Amino acid sequence: MSGWLAIAGLGPGDAALITPEVSAALAGATDVLGYTPYVARVAAREGLNLHASDNREELARARHALRLAAGGRKAVIVSSGDPGVFAMAAAVFEVLEEQPEWAAVEVRVLPGITAMLAAAAKAGAPLGHDFCAINLSDNLKPWAVIEKRLRLAAAADFAMAFYNPRSKSRPDGFGKTLAILREVCEAERLVVFARAVSTPQERISLVTLAEATPEMADMQTIVLVGNSQTRKAGRFVYTPRAAS
Repeated sequence: MSGWLAIAGLGPGDAALITPEVSAALAGATDVLGYTPYVARVAAREGLNLHASDNREELARARHALRLAAGGRKAVIVSSGDPGVFAMAAAVFEVLEEQPEWAAVEVRVLPGITAMLAAAAKAGAPLGHDFCAINLSDNLKPWAVIEKRLRLAAAADFAMAFYNPRSKSRPDGFGKTLAILREVCEAERLVVFARAVSTPQERISLVTLAEATPEMADMQTIVLVGNSQTRKAGRFVYTPRAAS
């Protein structure tokens, strides 16, 4: 049996947003690996082995998957959203760089709908012009790097999407983020808080930067900050396609 490894994005939550390509890979898989809540989204079936693990075991998970594929298994590593956006694809390639003995393994990255884009679609089109995405977690990079990128992005007048804004172990980072934005951006800058997009727990809130508070965000929330030209169109918010 010829093995392979697919790194797949399950989308933001609704099964209808899983791509047909990802569904086909899961249907042909012998093994599915991933963070426990993501593996729980994959239906059990005969002949399928589910390997759930903790959130901070990305490199061990990647090694396990490559080992399975090298041994002839058909493995799928699942991430939420898109696997190339703050997710497992980079971890797999990090392992491949360190351990070239697995270079011959067939590896495919299967894109998914990332939470940033799902949230933007629900709100309207806040990312309609130039934008950037920043992971506010300082688990893998120091806060000084995050702060530098925030200040530069705000100064360049990008719309911004923030992943992992606030958690129990990182309660203060998002408050510091809002303080930095208020130094550079006007108080009326529009901010979208999109929690659990495409699930029954979905909640979308639109406020100004002056109204935004740290408690509005948690680890299930994507925060979208418009640029200086972002504005409302009825109940929607959008960023014009042309800069002035």
